[in-house]
Amino acid sequence: MKSDLTSAAPPPRERGAIDPYALDRDGLTALFAELGAPAYRARQLHAWLVRGVDDPREMTDLPKDLRDQLAERFAPARPELVAHRVADDGHTHKLLLRYPDGESIETVLMLYPGRATVCISTQAGCAMGCPFCATGQAGFRRQLTAGEVIRQVVLCDAALRSGTIDRDALPADAPDHVTNVVFMGMGEPLANLPATLATVRWLHDPDGFRLSARGITVSTVGLVPGIDKLADVGLPVTLAVSLHAATDELRDELVPINRTHPLAELEDAVRRYRDRTNRRVSIEWCLIGDVNDDAHQADRVAAIAKRLRAHVNVIPMNPTPGVRWKEPSARATSAFVDRIEQRGANVTLRDTRGRDADAACGQLLASYDLGAGTMLPAAIGAADRVDKLLPLTGEPGS
Repeated sequence: MKSDLTSAAPPPRERGAIDPYALDRDGLTALFAELGAPAYRARQLHAWLVRGVDDPREMTDLPKDLRDQLAERFAPARPELVAHRVADDGHTHKLLLRYPDGESIETVLMLYPGRATVCISTQAGCAMGCPFCATGQAGFRRQLTAGEVIRQVVLCDAALRSGTIDRDALPADAPDHVTNVVFMGMGEPLANLPATLATVRWLHDPDGFRLSARGITVSTVGLVPGIDKLADVGLPVTLAVSLHAATDELRDELVPINRTHPLAELEDAVRRYRDRTNRRVSIEWCLIGDVNDDAHQADRVAAIAKRLRAHVNVIPMNPTPGVRWKEPSARATSAFVDRIEQRGANVTLRDTRGRDADAACGQLLASYDLGAGTMLPAAIGAADRVDKLLPLTGEPGS
């Protein structure tokens, strides 16, 4: 399996059409130079974009003739809100967004006291083929552009700032702006490096969106070259590694990229990232009933976490349409977390937000597709392949 999907092209646009969110500061400056406008106009435009305004006709501090020129150049790239599911007493908002070419992706806004986190997608679908993931079941369709990724954050931020989301239903001290962004939605962020890195820089821009690097988390299933390139950015963003299995035999089936970058190679890359950024890495573990919730896996992931000085986040599986695997029992979940802690590793049992809003990654889109009779190809036969590896040696986890 190839670990780099950057060759898959975004949808074609009209010749000369521009998505302003896909331009960095240099790109905006070059655009205004081409239009014969002074460079400070680029700063004015960028300020509007940060506020979620992309229609030049609304940019009142720009001259009208310049607004008209920009309107002719900008592409209609704003996504349409197809579905909006609300869960957790208004604290979780799951959005199904459709771009002008008809492709749909998911974005989730999660609200906590003092924190507003947006979970964003970087690809339409995913080619990593993890059989328990609804996104992977749908297959890979195309890369998202940097502008399409950034717009997900801007849309949620603008909704909070404008009061579109009912403040009365939120925690009393919920912020009125986005404070954290996690690249944990549809797709593999490090398989779309240009868009991922551009988005990280755009969000962190101290003269723009001003998001703390420590408020940004980039998730990966283990694309080693991408981990090294993320470290080259020079920002201490949090790296979250979706491990899900602590032996190569099981991980080969649950996370197929492991056949290209096995655990030992992945550990080395994570260690390099930690050493270069001085940032603690997170290990993400989707706990699947009777698959990876036993004592043997708990012992192995605890050992990996201790070697890497990483923190383990355990997330019980959300049932997914088309997959017969199940969430673990409460007893197995408690035993798994306790065993990791007893082995001296840092571990947290994460809240499974939005179960009543199809909140598992790709699940809202999968529900729409299944309703239309679409098959989920990666799910077919995948569970049977993993069953051949079970039961694993070691004490039972429940």
